[in-house]
This record gives sequence, C-alpha cells and structure tokens, in this order.
Amino acid sequence: MKRTERLWLAPAVALGLALSALPAAAAPVVYELDPLHTFPSFEFPHMDISVWRGKFDRTSGTVTLDREARSGRVEVRIDTASINFGLDIMDEKARGEEWFDVAQYPEATYVGELRFEGDTAVAVDGEFTFRGKTLPLTLALNSFKCIEHPFYKKEVCGADALGELNWGVYGMKYSEFGQGDAGRVTLRIQAEAMPKSD
Repeated sequence: MKRTERLWLAPAVALGLALSALPAAAAPVVYELDPLHTFPSFEFPHMDISVWRGKFDRTSGTVTLDREARSGRVEVRIDTASINFGLDIMDEKARGEEWFDVAQYPEATYVGELRFEGDTAVAVDGEFTFRGKTLPLTLALNSFKCIEHPFYKKEVCGADALGELNWGVYGMKYSEFGQGDAGRVTLRIQAEAMPKSD
C-alpha cells in the first residue's frame, strides 16, 4: 500500500473505531398494561341533578415509549361487559342495547400517540372506538412517570389520563334522555405498565 493511501485510510479507520465506541441508540420499549392496576372509569350527569360513576374491571393493552425520540404510542382495550357501577341492576342495564350493547360491541378501544413538551409526556392524541364508531379523542396527562418497582426491581410506568366525550354521538340511546347535555361523559384512565416480557 502506498504512503498516500495509508494517509487517507487512517482517518477513516479512526472514525469507524470512534463510532463503534459510541453507545447504541436506545430502542423503543414496549410496556404491558397491568390489569390489576389499570382502571378506565367515567362519570356523567343524571338529569343534571346528580353524578353517576362507573368503571371497567377488565382492561388490556400496551404503551410503546421512545424516550430518545420523545414519542410513544398507547393502545388500550376495554371489555365493555366488565362494567361495574357497584349496583347489579345498573350493570345489567348498561350491558343492554340502549347503553353499551355488549352483545354486539364487546370491546371498546383507545389508540393514540403520546405528545411531549420537552422530556415530559403531556397528552395522548388518539381515537376512541365505542359501539362500532371511531372518533378523535385527546386525553390530557395529569401525570406520567416511570420508577423502579420496589418489589419487582424493574421499571414500572404509570399515568393518570383525563378526557371529555359525548357518547350520544356513538349512538348510545340512553344519552337521548334526561335534561341538558345528557350524553356528556368524563373519561379517566389510571394505568400502570411494566416492560413486556419476550
């Protein structure tokens, strides 16, 4: 090899060695929702004289988080038949055709992209599918953080999300009754998730 070729090759080799020494870019991490610590719930006015509250007992889904890119994706699946008002007669009514119609629509889903301000996730811009209809829904994140789980000794992430919708636009007949904005609903999702096992 000629001396001039060696002079050109040396910087290239040095650059290659330097790049190989750099840490690899962190890959996105997929977290699986913990069904024992995830609680989609809602509240709505009843004839504008009281507020009713309910929750769903069976939920699954994932959160994909890319800290380096400041991005992420949320996917939540809700078993609508698991509705729980704490009162059997209301639960049965809610499963019927006028409410959730769980025989025809056994699952509701929410899929969205995390929105960041700096290093902090502040909202999820997504779509909610309920009773067979999919419409935009943004959830504000009151909190979103990750810590080392004190018992499992691995990372756990948690969030408190809040959004507003009107389930009358999803075809829920109950919202046609009552006074005022009878279909107005406040949706809350408290969730915890751990890295998904391979």
